[in-house]
Amino acid sequence: MKKLLFLLLCMGLSSAGLQAQTSPEWPLYPGPVPNSRPSQVQEVVEKQPNGSIRISQVVQPTLTVFRPTQPNGTAIIICPGGGYTRLAMDHEGYDVARHLAEWGITAFVLKYRLPDAASQLDKSTAPLLDAQQAVRVVRQRSQKYGLNPARIGLMGFSAGGHLAATAGTIHRVVPGNPASTSSATSAAPDFLMLLYPVISFSDSLAHLGSRTNLLGEHPTPAQIRLYSADEQVTARTPPVFLVHAQDDEVVKVQNSLRFYEACLHHRVPVEMHLYPNGGHGFGMPNPTTPDAWMDRLRNWLRAGGWLR
Repeated sequence: MKKLLFLLLCMGLSSAGLQAQTSPEWPLYPGPVPNSRPSQVQEVVEKQPNGSIRISQVVQPTLTVFRPTQPNGTAIIICPGGGYTRLAMDHEGYDVARHLAEWGITAFVLKYRLPDAASQLDKSTAPLLDAQQAVRVVRQRSQKYGLNPARIGLMGFSAGGHLAATAGTIHRVVPGNPASTSSATSAAPDFLMLLYPVISFSDSLAHLGSRTNLLGEHPTPAQIRLYSADEQVTARTPPVFLVHAQDDEVVKVQNSLRFYEACLHHRVPVEMHLYPNGGHGFGMPNPTTPDAWMDRLRNWLRAGGWLR
């Protein structure tokens, strides 16, 4: 084993990277994937120059679990970002999951389907189906993983933040998922953590790449409203934790501000941390500040009773 680790280090991989590769990954659906059609689409895995992984054209959605030595009963499902084009699996997925596991949290990284008309019957609902199913299946397996089924959180970065926010505000059963109609298990998360999230699909605030990928070039006003998470907040929305940088030129900070205001309006507990700098997509460490938003998250989780 020592020799194997030495070889990995020589190749520029750490023992933590080995954990990401060996952590159990299992299909999100026990049978056929709903809202899918036969196609020639195949998953693409790209390794970046820095060694990080980007995945696109997902056909078989999965969950990868990172189990702590002493689980505290809380689970967090992580939705990596990538503009609904690709998934930034490392710095917005595996790396965060490892850190959460150090706190005693059982973390799951969701490899969700990206909108693709070639392999999906309705590309606008495929990611949401997967997010809802992830919450449902983790709750169903709570006994296996030593979890409290009332402490299942959903975290998302950028477009993954849009997906998490949508799953946390749209509580109806999405058409096309036969598993959801036959299951009494709730698909609603108990708390949300949104990092520089895409929230609004309005013309003035939308990250147009994410909106176009999900809804097409000419979405209807009804679609824009439905997929603008700030317009879907109600008193049923779970507590929310938000992080954004004011100089984000990819996803405007007003996205988080809109969601924060909507939560205030509906008396939903919400905490927001804004940084003057940091841009977009920084993941866990914002290099422009010594402050660590993960420390703020840890405090928030403790205050909410999700971290003990």
